[in-house]
Amino acid sequence: MSKAAEFETGLPAWAYTDPDFFALEREKIFASSWQIICHDSDIAKPGAYATLNFMGELMMVVRGNDGVVRAFKNVCRHRAARLLDAPFGRCSSRIVCPYHAWTYDLEGKLVGVPRQDGYDFFEKRNYGLTPLGLGECGGFYFVKAGEGGQAFDDFAKPFREEFEIYKSREMKALGRITLRERVVNWKIATENYIDKLHLPVAHDGLSGLVGDTYKLRIDGDAYRIESSIEALPNQSPSVRAYRKFLPATAHLPDERRRQWLYLKLWPNLAFDIYPDQIDYMQFIPLAPDRTLLREISYAIPDESREMKAARYLNWRINREVNLEDKDVIERMQAGLASGNYVPGPISREEICLRDFAERMRQELPICRERQRPTKAAFEHARQA
Repeated sequence: MSKAAEFETGLPAWAYTDPDFFALEREKIFASSWQIICHDSDIAKPGAYATLNFMGELMMVVRGNDGVVRAFKNVCRHRAARLLDAPFGRCSSRIVCPYHAWTYDLEGKLVGVPRQDGYDFFEKRNYGLTPLGLGECGGFYFVKAGEGGQAFDDFAKPFREEFEIYKSREMKALGRITLRERVVNWKIATENYIDKLHLPVAHDGLSGLVGDTYKLRIDGDAYRIESSIEALPNQSPSVRAYRKFLPATAHLPDERRRQWLYLKLWPNLAFDIYPDQIDYMQFIPLAPDRTLLREISYAIPDESREMKAARYLNWRINREVNLEDKDVIERMQAGLASGNYVPGPISREEICLRDFAERMRQELPICRERQRPTKAAFEHARQA
């Protein structure tokens, strides 16, 4: 296949179903990726923590008594027991392992070992919690388990200014973390997020809200989808009510007060940026054909009737979008797994889909192969 022809098609079907390729993605793409874990308001007091299980990596952030937030592996250094269970919580001044009661302070230092005299050549200072990479932008915290990969400042560049405009640092969670499992490969969920042409076909409500204002743009490592709220005929009751009640948010410039902006970041994170709130969606790969969608909304506190109504209606509109997307992406996974599928063309309008496929080919050149590679080829790719 020529380079030009390759650019016009998606990835081969086996790249969405193969366990060896999934393992390669885990090692080469996700091990050194930045993953969102929480917002500053979620861990506001000393001892407050947030945890994340990302592809088997147990991670946590905790605020120390000095007010500093630190990131660690959520694993005891003694016998590898998971330390903290809840997505969010608060310790006292110590983190105590529920297996053998090894005890750590909030700065990660090992401070207590029952029956310490039974260990030979043992020094507590050598067994503090394992630190992880940590970055903060706009009040959101991101963690990284592996070495290498993108510097945090480079990763955050596409959304740093947006968070300043929307005053995200002042936001608080509107609810709890939502976890939705989908029977799809993570790339299908990702590609659907940046797929423009399915909007008027699969999403009557969202399409009725933004019409043909849905525009794609590539900004470095980020995909930007910009749209505006329009007064269009035949809008659903939720859409009409959202347009009616959405107040003019004082801190936003005029052009942002009726804009819905979507930011998709490499490899598996997206921010939905609305005038009334910011949502994040994290596509967590579980298996070649299973993905966990981790979602939550944040907003500047506002108890006005108009804003409360707008936020409720935003939720109703997006609840329908999520259900519609579940149907189409699971249809696609079923088709890819059915055997002998040859990738179809990607429209020139789908600049983000084309770019994502090319990025995957650059990161993992083995997925240029139209047929499933051999075990030896996968091993060679792993060693590269």
